[in-house]
Amino acid sequence: MRVFIFGKDGQLGKEFIRYFSTHKEAEQVFVFGHFQCDISDTMKVLRIFEELRPDVVINCAAYNFVDKAETDYKNAVKVNAVGVRNLAIASREVGAFFVHYSTDYVFDGKKENGLYTEEDIPNPVNEYGKSKFLGEEFLKEETENYLLFRVSWVYGDGKQNFISKLLSWSEKNPYLKVANDEVSVPTSTRTIVDITVKAIKMGIKGLYHLTNSGYASRYEWAKKIFEIKKINKFIKPVSSDIFELPAKRPKFSAMSNKKISKELGIEIERWDRELEHFLSR
Repeated sequence: MRVFIFGKDGQLGKEFIRYFSTHKEAEQVFVFGHFQCDISDTMKVLRIFEELRPDVVINCAAYNFVDKAETDYKNAVKVNAVGVRNLAIASREVGAFFVHYSTDYVFDGKKENGLYTEEDIPNPVNEYGKSKFLGEEFLKEETENYLLFRVSWVYGDGKQNFISKLLSWSEKNPYLKVANDEVSVPTSTRTIVDITVKAIKMGIKGLYHLTNSGYASRYEWAKKIFEIKKINKFIKPVSSDIFELPAKRPKFSAMSNKKISKELGIEIERWDRELEHFLSR
């Protein structure tokens, strides 16, 4: 099996690289960052695919600056939509299986009768969410040989996640304020990689929600992080409105992982237990 990984410098890309370097399940693994291949460059993408002809393409590349996307939508679309379309087209041309990741931010957060499922209709409330949903639509238009996972509140090794930011804030402030009215599912890169590999091996295709189990507010997540790390610092639960961020966030965007769990015949680890494993390494 010849595997392409795009987004090699992000936390999810790094987790996939770590996995393939230790498990040796692929004959060859080619990794790409922005400087190796700008996925919005259609001709370059097609040339690389034609030259190296991958069997599996895993796209971890994404524009994840939620607030910046409000004024930088053009670049968000270049990566999250046009880039996805290019990879989907190139994958189709060489017969490769395409794996891509979207977000819980494709939903508006107004659902009241349970967790979001794959049958719920997206209605993003910010420009980042719109760019990711457009990427989903482009993917489906260009290939049927795909696996599309929506993920949420992703964390792993790296600085671009809530855990890293929270720990940094705790060193600089006597106490913290964290939103208690934003709810989703903290999900580790380890879980995402593990489930993705299992799904690829079983030949699963289509749209699935991939999260750890359960759900939490950002406040509950922060409290759990401090509990595990034994950090004795006060966290005040507050409304997210006080931060006056440029991008509106869905208040409740927790997704159900029942569909992929049933397909694989497994139970995915709860968010708090997976968090403890991550922080106790």
